[in-house]
Amino acid sequence: MRRIAPLAERVGWGGLPLAVALPAAFGVGAVIYYTLPVEPPSWIWMPAVLLAAILAAASLWLGRRHIVGPVALLVVAMVLAGFARSDIRTQAVAHTVITDSDRARTVTGWIEDVQRSTSRERLIIRVSAIDGMDVPPPRIRVSASRGEFVPGDGIRLRAVLGPPPRPAVPGSYDSGFAAWFSGIGGTGFAVSRPEAVEMSGDRLSRGFAAWRWSIAERIRAQMPERTGGVAAALLTGDRSGIDPDVAESLRASGLGHILAISGLHMALMAGGVFFAATWVIARIEPLARAIDPRMPAAIAALLAAAGYLLLSGAAIPTQRAFVMTGAVLLGVLAGRRAASMHMVGLAALAVLVFQPESIVTPGFQMSFAAAIALVAAFNLARRRAEGPRGIVSRFAGFWGALAGSSFVAGSATGGFAAFHFHRLAAYGFGANLAAMPVFSLIVMPAGAFALLLMPIGLDGLALWVMDKGLAWVIAVASFTESLPGALTPAAAAPGIALAIYAAGFVLLAAGRGLVRLAGAAGMALALAVWAMSDQPDALITEGGVMIARFGDGGDWSASNTRRSRFAARVFLERSGEERGESPASGVICDETGCAGHVSGQVIAFPDTPEVLRDDCRTADLVVTRFPVRGAERANCAAILIDGRQLGEHGALALWFGREGQLTTQSVDAVRGQRPWTARGDQL
Repeated sequence: MRRIAPLAERVGWGGLPLAVALPAAFGVGAVIYYTLPVEPPSWIWMPAVLLAAILAAASLWLGRRHIVGPVALLVVAMVLAGFARSDIRTQAVAHTVITDSDRARTVTGWIEDVQRSTSRERLIIRVSAIDGMDVPPPRIRVSASRGEFVPGDGIRLRAVLGPPPRPAVPGSYDSGFAAWFSGIGGTGFAVSRPEAVEMSGDRLSRGFAAWRWSIAERIRAQMPERTGGVAAALLTGDRSGIDPDVAESLRASGLGHILAISGLHMALMAGGVFFAATWVIARIEPLARAIDPRMPAAIAALLAAAGYLLLSGAAIPTQRAFVMTGAVLLGVLAGRRAASMHMVGLAALAVLVFQPESIVTPGFQMSFAAAIALVAAFNLARRRAEGPRGIVSRFAGFWGALAGSSFVAGSATGGFAAFHFHRLAAYGFGANLAAMPVFSLIVMPAGAFALLLMPIGLDGLALWVMDKGLAWVIAVASFTESLPGALTPAAAAPGIALAIYAAGFVLLAAGRGLVRLAGAAGMALALAVWAMSDQPDALITEGGVMIARFGDGGDWSASNTRRSRFAARVFLERSGEERGESPASGVICDETGCAGHVSGQVIAFPDTPEVLRDDCRTADLVVTRFPVRGAERANCAAILIDGRQLGEHGALALWFGREGQLTTQSVDAVRGQRPWTARGDQL
């Protein structure tokens, strides 16, 4: 075993450190599992675990004589372990999924969280009972008027519920995936106001939810609306009070990362406590002589980091940041210097073991991309640092480090942001350079003091300082957003391109020698695959609306401008179009329906079954919102897409061939048949 670690450093022409290779292999196994089109047998994890154990044991035995072989076996073992752990995790969180229904149900439970989408509030309710269900899901999400109720309160309401919604467009964000692993088995809207009920269980969880909410409310009450919502999100993880315009400005300017509590926030919080405690203990001379001031300071910082993790809601970036911060502080306690790239690998493996599904989420990918790139850049800069450090050089070093870290982190996350969000912040580097010194030196330290002083009611001054700092950050974001070309749109990429890009990035940032060249080549290949990907020519939404370049192939337009606006916006973003107003109408309508031309094909949208027969004779493609019976479908000479097909399989992406042939891809064809794609009664 002692030979494996040093020998692993030389695997593959200079090699990828084992501390990075093993978590990456574990992640590959998880990716393989989550991208399968069908669910594997429920027992598959058992032989996978057994084979992984055999390979790991063989690698240890062979490690006494060989170099590459043992490491290769260990990597394969980790791939199998990642696959098995993902399967076990999926089965462990299995729960009921509510079947779609127009009937309102009575729901009893307590408010766990409040989310906000534009001006509407959505309640995450920890379910106690649902009318007509023997085994309800753990949670549901409903749009409701909250009234005077807050997280932790027991409520009863009536709501129309169904399964979590499908993606609006094939390949777009799948809220059902996130809902499955969050225990959310139903979504919908309330048809009555909540009424109070007494809850006897979950006292600790309800108390904690109420405590977090009270802190967030206290912060928002003492600060202006634009800054108070952001401050509450930074300190408690509660984003329900963020002004949507402020959130969009931060994202458009490349400053959206400050809303996700991550390494920067955790480092500022724990680091501030560590240095403050060290300074105080060092000033107490008898104590400073008896012990190393850094030891109790590290313990205090570790406790502060743990408290911040719990208070902020323990999101994936926060977990990663806590593990890395904890590794540094434990290194201080052990009197050893932690290896930075090893910390990143440890953090990644810890997160993936507990939540392997995070490997396919943007937060995980962007968080660890930034961490790996910053560690690699720091190690490179440290090796080159020479000479004395005077006041001027330290000042220049601070701004150089700030500019460098902004550039490195922005470059590392930019590609992943474009893959997932289909746009790039063109002026993100300048915005970060202008805003982050204030954020690092004023906003977060003031927030930390506010949390410390809040129990004794002296947090007002600290929150005032925090408000002034956030006002500057938001002003920078708003100015940057107003600049021409602030957001560069990018068309959606196929999943294989993202996988190749991620693998190449890890090799480039964490590898050495020729491995880095292989990583750069992989990233270039991914971009080439992305550039050559064939984007859909049209979309038929689940509501039967078609988005296409009607007529002469000019601007995007719609067959109906009143329905499916969200799906239209998502499709246009994935097509690489800038965000703007909803598409205009591209069809000609009369009392019987609508019709238009796309790529030389006649597309008809009949409103009634009576008109369907005529459209089947004259059109190349017929799209209806209503279901069509088997006999009528068989007699239709045109290609027919009806409401039943859209209801069963979701929206359709369309590609028109040069000779009139039509290729389609539905939402369900992309999602596959997995537990999180079930439309109801899954347990």
